[in-house]
Amino acid sequence: MSTSHQQTASGRPLRVSPAWVGGAGSTDDEHRLPVREAVWVWGVRRYARLALWALPAAALLHGWTTLGIDTAPGPLLVTVAGDWLSAVAMIALAGLLAGARSRHFALLGLLIGLAGLVVTLPLAALPTGTAAAGSPLPADQLRLVEVAATAAVGAGWVLLGWAVFRSRLVNPADGVLLMLAAVAIGAGAHAQRPLPTVGALLLLAAGTGLAWTGSRLIPKH
Repeated sequence: MSTSHQQTASGRPLRVSPAWVGGAGSTDDEHRLPVREAVWVWGVRRYARLALWALPAAALLHGWTTLGIDTAPGPLLVTVAGDWLSAVAMIALAGLLAGARSRHFALLGLLIGLAGLVVTLPLAALPTGTAAAGSPLPADQLRLVEVAATAAVGAGWVLLGWAVFRSRLVNPADGVLLMLAAVAIGAGAHAQRPLPTVGALLLLAAGTGLAWTGSRLIPKH
């Protein structure tokens, strides 16, 4: 990679780097990024490397809620914690793919998935068949909103799984597992057991693989 030297106001040489970076020996301008964007992608991936471990943690919490076991903090707290970790994992996965060729699918999946999570979180606190005080929607319509929001979360994971599959950055098998898990996530509590539990196990396998692979993509320093 060539450089040029210019004189500063003090007479000292100024080292100037090329405006574009890309793969080693790459001559295709389509896959090159400006230096400022490459530095940004590097910083985002450093965050995503650790935050991706939220995905297997979220899968464990989701799997625990599908077993119907009474927990000390209550199922609502476990559900909220699982959804919060899912949101962190979505952001981390989209950040990991920020410089990949499938980044547009990852961004679309992130936006759709976060929109679904934002709607499902307040509805999770409502008992089944009831509506919040002052709500303009009756209980049956709120249930339809909940189903649509859960489906949006599943669609977000499908797009993120497809982005992983096409990225050529991590193991494509993890993307397939993520898309299969998204079917059960989209079904949510409306599916017959053990489908939600199987989906949580698939999400655990995909999340562990992505977190392990992502931690080895770039050096620690």
